[in-house]
Amino acid sequence: MISIYDRLTYRSPSTPMTNIIIVLNVGIFAAMVIFAGAGFWHSPNDVQLLWGANFGPATQDGEWWRLGTAMFLHFGVMHLLLNCLSLWEAGQLVERMYGRWRFIMIYVLAGLTGNLLSLVVQGNQAVSGGASGAIFGVYGAALIYLWRERAAISAREFKWLFGGGCAFSIITIVLGFIIPGIDNAAHIGGFIAGGLVSIVLSQSMTARLMPVMHKSMAATVLLLACVGLASNIPEPKYRWSDELLLRSEINAFMYENQAINRTWLEIAHESKQGSKTFEELASKIDFAVSKPYQAQVEKLSKLPQDPELPSAQQLESLLEYAETRKNQSEELVKGLRNQPTQDAPSKEINNPD
Repeated sequence: MISIYDRLTYRSPSTPMTNIIIVLNVGIFAAMVIFAGAGFWHSPNDVQLLWGANFGPATQDGEWWRLGTAMFLHFGVMHLLLNCLSLWEAGQLVERMYGRWRFIMIYVLAGLTGNLLSLVVQGNQAVSGGASGAIFGVYGAALIYLWRERAAISAREFKWLFGGGCAFSIITIVLGFIIPGIDNAAHIGGFIAGGLVSIVLSQSMTARLMPVMHKSMAATVLLLACVGLASNIPEPKYRWSDELLLRSEINAFMYENQAINRTWLEIAHESKQGSKTFEELASKIDFAVSKPYQAQVEKLSKLPQDPELPSAQQLESLLEYAETRKNQSEELVKGLRNQPTQDAPSKEINNPD
């Protein structure tokens, strides 16, 4: 009996879609390491979020595209390598089983469903990414195909392919419950979705055609499952757009504060040189220090004050800092203008810390 692998290879000699997906995964990882500062062995969450990782507050804040982009992100070279090897093994087989475009549909729909389940299970707790949910969908599709074609496969080959696929899936999912940091929800969701999509897109060599009723039931189950998952996503603890706004304004404040501190140094130097009168120094401090800090206090005060925001504590500290510096500079201006003479000061004005 000719092996099913040989028959599939004869029917479809090449597997371009599998190769393209692997190249995309490797290329995106390389770009993140080279251009975005991602670590080779481990990539920080901030970089992953910037490139489209799945995360409750971000995804639910209108960035639903993260359910798709997260499939092409990896947190380190070992994560990438294991997923690419798994995809290389199963992807070639499943692409030949179902054809190129059906394979892509299985891969994408399984990945999206897995990430949706991950969003329900993990919600606000974790930043997730990786191709494993989609790859588990590929394994689910392979097992459905092999089971339907079991009569045309030798017992030894069926045991090797079907048994190996089941063992890989079960062992990996069990390890996901034991080892922290593994997105098991994406694995399980992708596996189930891949099996259901493969029934809808059913292909075979010798098995009878999949009954329309079975296809309809699989499509209905998948659709209802996705609707149910979408309606049960936990409420985000905060709005991601608010957090991004805080980060942006905090960075702007830090830049402005450096400029103000440089101005302090200039004023201190001028006071030491004795080239400016008290009034001139007071006016410069008022214009270049007090008023900018006043503007920053007003600006920071208008930002979202949600205590759940990760940057909320930093915002509170900077607001207190700006208020203190504003008050100190105003007191200094007042003191300078209350001097009995408008002559130049005899000693250096220090930066009030």
